[in-house]
Amino acid sequence: MATKRIILLVAAACSALSACGGGVPKRLDAGNYARPIGTAPVTANPTPYSTALNCLASYARQNHVAAPRIAVGRIADYTGKEESDGSGRKVTQGASLMAMTAFAKAGMPMVERFDTSVSELELKYANNKLISDRPAPTPDAPADYRKIVAGQVAGSDFYLVGGVTELNYNIHSAGADLYGGDLDSDGLKANFKRRLFVMNIAMDLRLINSRTLVVEDVISYQKQVIGREVSAGIFAFANNNVFDLSGGKGALEPVQLAVRSLIERSVVEMSANLYGMPGPQSCLQSDPFGADTVGVTGAFTPAYNNLGTNNAQTREDPSRWNDRSDSSVRRGRY
Repeated sequence: MATKRIILLVAAACSALSACGGGVPKRLDAGNYARPIGTAPVTANPTPYSTALNCLASYARQNHVAAPRIAVGRIADYTGKEESDGSGRKVTQGASLMAMTAFAKAGMPMVERFDTSVSELELKYANNKLISDRPAPTPDAPADYRKIVAGQVAGSDFYLVGGVTELNYNIHSAGADLYGGDLDSDGLKANFKRRLFVMNIAMDLRLINSRTLVVEDVISYQKQVIGREVSAGIFAFANNNVFDLSGGKGALEPVQLAVRSLIERSVVEMSANLYGMPGPQSCLQSDPFGADTVGVTGAFTPAYNNLGTNNAQTREDPSRWNDRSDSSVRRGRY
């Protein structure tokens, strides 16, 4: 009887999930068979140093500082650490991209040196008179080709290179286990477990003069990353039934966000030096014009005079342009 009951329960579960029969799921709108979950809005990705970077941009604008042009080179992962399952590296391979965003937040003008494949191809086409900047007046008429002008590519004054040099696991760990219960084998039992882990990651960066190749600035920083885990459970017999309840939660500080924080702190220090900024006390000044094109999301060059409605502050709004905005965002609880 018990076996028959189990078979019926399994059959009912399979039927409810529509997974055991191999049938085709019900078609949804627009030809889709499944609708992905989650409507979390796109938000800014700041670190505790993003505000300081924006302050640097404001300081330079207020004091009419002529900022040097910056290029970002290769910021590699030199730790050599990989996931045990072979899925990839432990540390992000996009540190150079993070550095570009950090300099943009600081209001530094930049020139591209990291990926020049498109510009090099266009230069090759232009050299062969294959590229035009405007369409031909008629399909049969030749288009005016792009001219190559001497000195048209802006040079850099400084460039940033370096790498992630340390990733140290379990530099500290602590925990506690508690187990208790009735001496009777059928009595109530309970357990509690708590764990704490600390690791760290370090980075070495250098800022080099593009003309002289003199290393003008060197910075080495480390950041500790914490993780914690808490779980509890009970086990008991009651009325010839077994009850086993457990629950827990855990969290690990994002390692890649730690890399971004290391980069932004380094860029803050280097940019403050290039701007001649005396220190953080200068951020107490107010900027009557506001950082219209610089914010915690980065920076941009306005193409039209629309900064009143499309500026750095609006880019930080998680509900902007979102047709399925989170209800908490719409009600202002975000």
